[in-house]
Amino acid sequence: MTLRDLPSVDFLLHRPEIETRLGEYGRELVLFAARSVLDRVRTEIRDTPSVPPIEEIVNRILLFLEEATVTSLRKVINATGVILHTNLGRAPLSRAALDSMIRVGKGYCTLEYDLKEGERSGRAPQVERLLRLLTGAEAALVVNNNAAAVLLALAALAKGKEVLISRSQLVEIGGGFRIPDVLRQSGAKLVEVGTTNRTHRGDYEEAITPRTAMILRAHPSNFRIVGFTAEPGITELAEIGTRSGIPVVDDIGSGALLDTARFGLGHEPMVQESLVSGATLVLFSGDKLLGGPQAGILVGRTELVAKARKHPLARAVRADKLCLAALEATLIHYLRGEAEREIPVWRMIAAPVEELDRRARLWAQRIGQGEVVDSRSTVGGGSLPEETLPTRALALAMSKPQALLARLRAGSPPVIARVAEGRVLLDPRTVLEDEDEPFIATVTASLAA
Repeated sequence: MTLRDLPSVDFLLHRPEIETRLGEYGRELVLFAARSVLDRVRTEIRDTPSVPPIEEIVNRILLFLEEATVTSLRKVINATGVILHTNLGRAPLSRAALDSMIRVGKGYCTLEYDLKEGERSGRAPQVERLLRLLTGAEAALVVNNNAAAVLLALAALAKGKEVLISRSQLVEIGGGFRIPDVLRQSGAKLVEVGTTNRTHRGDYEEAITPRTAMILRAHPSNFRIVGFTAEPGITELAEIGTRSGIPVVDDIGSGALLDTARFGLGHEPMVQESLVSGATLVLFSGDKLLGGPQAGILVGRTELVAKARKHPLARAVRADKLCLAALEATLIHYLRGEAEREIPVWRMIAAPVEELDRRARLWAQRIGQGEVVDSRSTVGGGSLPEETLPTRALALAMSKPQALLARLRAGSPPVIARVAEGRVLLDPRTVLEDEDEPFIATVTASLAA
């Protein structure tokens, strides 16, 4: 067998199995697939002088076409019990948020246009108005994520100057995002105060110089320092800032507008509380406890937000129309007092154990096996570290639990679960109500396999 025995590209394109796909994939892509597969086969022949059967080459071309055109972002069912699962896209959006994205995405919209005046306007001013109403802030600005919000605030307010931050807050969160690195990229100079476990008011006061431009408080995100610790609260920092004429910027991360303590969790810092306590600028995420799309939000004093808005970096990190549409719809839920009912994240947090038990028992009955057990759900997403909620989960005892996890991930739709004490756990808290039927179908098929 030699390279001369390989079929030509033209011959392959006239094979019935491939010719019928020209309308589906287009001639150019099919041609590219055929050439790519033949190039690969030529390389293989040099190592092993054997030409594969024509049927195998055709199947490889069809597989190439399928893999090249499949979307990489697939819907999955989250049965892990981790509400804000970063790897699975964090906060699922409300029905109203999804509808709003579809409305503005399928055509044109008033992103920067004033219908009344018939001329250009600011970028989605209604979103900023809603943020002011809900938080009590003087001004607001939306960018594409909270890391961008931090970078923009530092670049606009402290470039070339000093920023005071407690050593305990020099954190690294997911994806290698480190506060010291962001400070360096912004052009601001990091000034560490206090020690890893204890920082006092006097540490900040002694570190202030004529070059100090900001006091920054960074939320610890996904860890806690416990034991012999001390740290000034935002009220104390605001007093220092007021007396020294220095802005106090509070990066609270999670974006909570509701009190998490009402749901049996620890109290997560709220945006409104930080502003009332005296922070001059508060930064937070849109896709964590706010329950909206990925976004970074800056709220606070008018002059500080204006500086951030005018900075050249603001255009590079601005939010697009789909983000703003979803965020606006999400904020309206809060304004109407319906967040717990309409926003999936809060509906999951507020779900009563009795309802979770009912769903888990229904799953066990429909699937035909498993035991309903006590377990714990977590908030995740860098919010409320070590805080959990009681839940009832369906436990499947398997000799090889990892093999079942793999089959669940290969299902249609894929189901993501977890293993605890040698059993596969399926937590109904994070499975949306309308996902029960496809969830049961995937689990049943995976067990049968």
